[in-house]
Amino acid sequence: MEADVLPCYLVCDVSFSMSGHLDEVNAGLREFRGVVHANRRAAAQIRLCVVVFADSPLVVRPLLPAIEPAENIRFRQESGSDFGSAFTLLRTVIESDVRALKSERVRVRRPVLFFVSDGRPTDPAWPAALARLTATATCPEMIAFGLGAVDQPTLGRIGTSRVFLGGDGVRLGTALASSVARTVLRPEHL
Repeated sequence: MEADVLPCYLVCDVSFSMSGHLDEVNAGLREFRGVVHANRRAAAQIRLCVVVFADSPLVVRPLLPAIEPAENIRFRQESGSDFGSAFTLLRTVIESDVRALKSERVRVRRPVLFFVSDGRPTDPAWPAALARLTATATCPEMIAFGLGAVDQPTLGRIGTSRVFLGGDGVRLGTALASSVARTVLRPEHL
């Protein structure tokens, strides 16, 4: 029987506007890892990649089992929040990861992309890059998590599956864990 793998991508804005929120992001990643570690099924299925962006995006953790510790996400002294370049990089990374997983002869579930930001992009062309990402065969389920002074309409355009707001008292780790658990347990993902 083929193993199932759920590729998850945490994409985090690390620009100036997010500098006061990165401790919460790192705590959320630790909480998520604890939840995954406590569930054998989840530990066997879930792989996590972490991408950060400000003026430009960077993969800081390639797609690895989610139970493996992740390095802390750090602030970058950049004022830009280039959503478009992040979505462009993600399209390439997700397509490459899915191809690699399929070559391992595992059944790949629809990826989950968890986008963390205040929703204030500095590049006006980002919607086109998002459209290219979501038009692919490997289109991820898009979930947004807003921190700080949030632009809800922008996050709503990104989080087509769900939008969580830290200002509503939702913790990032809880939102990430519940979104992934909901995805793992849904029949269309089996």
